Amino acid sequence: MNRPDRTVAGLDVHKDSLFLCVINDSGKIFESKYGVLTPDLDRMACDMQHYGVSELAMESTSIYWMPIWRVLEEMFDQKLVNPYFIKQLPGRKTDVKDAEWIATCVYKELIRGSYVPELIIQELRQYDRRIFDLNKEIAHKQVKQDACLQRCNIRISNYVPTIDSKSYKGVVQLLSQGITAPEELIQCIHGRTINKHGRATLLAALTEVVTEVDSDIIRMLMIEINMLQTHKAECQEKMTSLCSLHYPKQLSQLQTIPGVKERTATSIIAEVGVDLKMFATAAALVSWCGLRPRNEESAGKIKGRKITHGNKYLRKTLIECAWAASRTQGSFLNKFSYTQVTVRKKNKLKVQVAIARKILVAVWHMFTKDQEYIDILKIGS
Repeated sequence: MNRPDRTVAGLDVHKDSLFLCVINDSGKIFESKYGVLTPDLDRMACDMQHYGVSELAMESTSIYWMPIWRVLEEMFDQKLVNPYFIKQLPGRKTDVKDAEWIATCVYKELIRGSYVPELIIQELRQYDRRIFDLNKEIAHKQVKQDACLQRCNIRISNYVPTIDSKSYKGVVQLLSQGITAPEELIQCIHGRTINKHGRATLLAALTEVVTEVDSDIIRMLMIEINMLQTHKAECQEKMTSLCSLHYPKQLSQLQTIPGVKERTATSIIAEVGVDLKMFATAAALVSWCGLRPRNEESAGKIKGRKITHGNKYLRKTLIECAWAASRTQGSFLNKFSYTQVTVRKKNKLKVQVAIARKILVAVWHMFTKDQEYIDILKIGS
């Protein structure tokens, strides 16, 4: 069977350079090194069009493939390949050889492309991952703020539920304004906390040794935390707006799953997308996320069932949903959690991973079959 003539290209992408190799039926016909500035990429695109390239694959360090992908997206059929699945040629390793090997692999159809979603999903991902970064920064600033209060011998964090609680924030607000009298600070504490620990105990915890420097640092940290929370709210507002504009149906469908609300629904759309044709089965999507147990078996002995690596952002979101779903009364996921933990004595944390996997399987079926979530406990009721 004669294969039609094809001209393909391989790209090896680095931070400040990239290597191109073009091959066809007769073998290698062109190779060159380019810079990564936009004029360099335009020149490379012209060279590939001159040689009739119809398909290309690229291997990249870090995120340096993204601008190249954007420039070439409308001109060529592209594949982003995982370096782990490309075996290098034996002998001396050079970047030109890498590009030639990538081109050879794509010409012989030995590799498949990684999942690169459409532009809107990529934009949503940037907002979503910025929120994850902001959450880390907020937590870090809150810990530093509490350390400053502890240094002043203000032990209020020992008695309030969290350092993100309303009572704690009220005390910090007054301290940043230079108000240090315990009788005034205790007015910010919730009545339930006062009843639980006693007014005298909390007054003692609020009796401090605060200097002007401490007050300034507390105020600076409070301003930083408020700024980060404002940015977080802005990112979420942008995500909700984009999802409501482009994917209103999927946004609504996801919120029918127990434990999934607006924030987590937008995060799932940002990480998975809505077109799941890249994932032939629900198991493929679960594996891509990293929620399936790895296969470590030898001589009939199972050595481990630890979950695999995958999309850590999606996995974190689904685990959060799993905790909420396991507490949603009257749902199948709540009953499943109770049965596994209480009856079968399974580890609670591992059960949450199983619930997260079930949620992701449900997402695959909902997006693929265009339907809302169906709770099996409510069928026929």
